[in-house]
Amino acid sequence: MEIKYKIWLEKDGKVLFGRGRDDILTAIQEAHSLNAAAKKLQMSYRAAWGRLKASEERMGMKLVEIDATEKGMHLTARAQAIIDRFERLERDVEALLEEANREFKSLIEPKKK
Repeated sequence: MEIKYKIWLEKDGKVLFGRGRDDILTAIQEAHSLNAAAKKLQMSYRAAWGRLKASEERMGMKLVEIDATEKGMHLTARAQAIIDRFERLERDVEALLEEANREFKSLIEPKKK
């Protein structure tokens, strides 16, 4: 038995941020490139770009910046703060659900003799 969940942020019924956006931004931070990030995540460049741009527009802020001198891409400080907080939220929820899962198991599953 296992409790399932998904967490994402919405505004006006449209996704702002969730696990997929977190994965894209984290891959950009590691690879310094949207193209490399998309390849790492096995998605098209167009799909990754579309999700990134949609989140930026819906949030009203830039999440990535292009560094012309290093010819690379990096996250804005606010994007990194959003990732950090989102990942902390996921850890907190996972801990809560692990505890609830143990409690449900003791209530639902028969005791072994």
